[in-house]
Amino acid sequence: MKPSPSAAVLAGAVLSLAAVTGCSAANKHAEPPGATYAAEQTTDPPAGNAVGATPGGCPTAASLPLPKDFPENLPVPDGAVVTSVEHRTGGRLVVATVVRGGFDTNLAFLHKRLPKAGYIPKEGEVEKDDAESNFASTSVRGRWTLRKMSDCDGGVYLTYLTSAGSST
Repeated sequence: MKPSPSAAVLAGAVLSLAAVTGCSAANKHAEPPGATYAAEQTTDPPAGNAVGATPGGCPTAASLPLPKDFPENLPVPDGAVVTSVEHRTGGRLVVATVVRGGFDTNLAFLHKRLPKAGYIPKEGEVEKDDAESNFASTSVRGRWTLRKMSDCDGGVYLTYLTSAGSST
C-alpha cells in the first residue's frame, strides 16, 4: 500500500514544526524575562520604549530615563542601561536594565545597598548566575531579579518590579 500525498505533506509539516520548536527553545534566555511583553505593553511613547543591542546582546543605545514613579531612593547600579519600562495595573512598575561589572558584583551591590536605603529583603534565593528577592520599605513593595547575560561580557539583566504599599 502506497502512502497518500496528503500523509507525506502532513508528516513533513509535523517534522518541520518540531525542528523549529526545538531551535527556539534552545535560546530561551536571549532577552530578560518579559522584555518583549514589556516593550509591547509600555505606556511610554513607542519611539522610546526599548533600547537597541549589538548582535552580541549588549545595549548600544542610550539608556531610557527612569520613570518618574520609580522609587527615588531605590538603589540602581551606576551605569545601568534602562532597556524597557512597563506600567502594569494596580500601580505596579517593571523597569528592566542591563548592568555591567558581572553577576557577583551586582549581587553584592543589591545585598548591601538596598538595606542601607531602607528596603528589607524577603524570600530571596541565589543560584548560579540567577538570583531574586522580594523587598519592602514603609512605602514600597517590590522584587528584583538578576540574571547573567550569556551574550554580553560582564553584562547582567537587573529587573525591578515595584508597587506602592506598606511592608505590612
